[in-house]
Amino acid sequence: MPGERKIHKIPVSRIGGVAIWASTMLTFLFLVLLSYYPYGSLVSGLLLGGSLMFLLGLIDDVYNLDAKFKLLIQVLVATMVYCLGVKFDTILNPMHPLSQVIHLSVWASYPLTLLWVVGISNAVNFIDGVDGLAGSVITVNAITLAIIALAMTPPNPISALIAFILAGSMMAFLTFNFNPAKIFMGDSGALFSGFMLATISITGVMKSATLAILLPFLVLAVPIIDITYSSLRRIFKGKSPFVADAEHIHHKLLKAGFSQKLTVVIMTAVAIIAGFIAMSFMSALTIKHYVYYIIFVVASMILLSLFDVFTKKN
Repeated sequence: MPGERKIHKIPVSRIGGVAIWASTMLTFLFLVLLSYYPYGSLVSGLLLGGSLMFLLGLIDDVYNLDAKFKLLIQVLVATMVYCLGVKFDTILNPMHPLSQVIHLSVWASYPLTLLWVVGISNAVNFIDGVDGLAGSVITVNAITLAIIALAMTPPNPISALIAFILAGSMMAFLTFNFNPAKIFMGDSGALFSGFMLATISITGVMKSATLAILLPFLVLAVPIIDITYSSLRRIFKGKSPFVADAEHIHHKLLKAGFSQKLTVVIMTAVAIIAGFIAMSFMSALTIKHYVYYIIFVVASMILLSLFDVFTKKN
């Protein structure tokens, strides 16, 4: 329903996450039936944890759960996937001239993993405030992580596969989510997608190479910047960082006079540029593939928007 923090004017369904989760899981299952299931705790952690995050978001979409209770469940889910091996093993020492790798103990690895998984999951949820924004950013982020996972030495094709499936599911959802949106992804879609991006970045990128430890921070720059800005702003105002408001970056752009569509273009462009910077640390071939994929995604989004306008006129 429309409200003080909402920018839409008519009631809109917010369980689009059901379609995003179902299409991602069913596509993966279909590919498993065609070939084999890549048995391993990492893949199981991604799929099981993502499904639990989806279920938490779905219940919240229907019953509006307390923020602290949701945070507790998210911590428990992150703890479960940590026990399944989805975790930070090492970090880069920025003070060392040869980029020394520090192997983390459980006392350091566990809180860092919790912060990353829970933080990115909620960061994606935070940017879901404008028609098509979260979906567009998630699509770009997922494709970027997939290409990097394939370019790593050794490559991680399973994480890349799941990332590409997520991107495909999100592009299909965007068909109905561009302004004016016919359906919202809700917390179920945002928490599921955010969790998948967070865990894919750990299993497919950070475990592959020393330099890759830093790349997800570039790839996920848009949600990271937004949640950092929002949390610090609320804390400095003496408010709880868990209390929702209408002062996110996309709200600032809307108040500055930009339309919803232009706001989506600006923030998606930032995500694309951040992804390109991350790709610049890889090979020239990787950059070429990234450019091809992004051109395809942007062209598809433009065609979908034009098709929507054309069908409304007729």
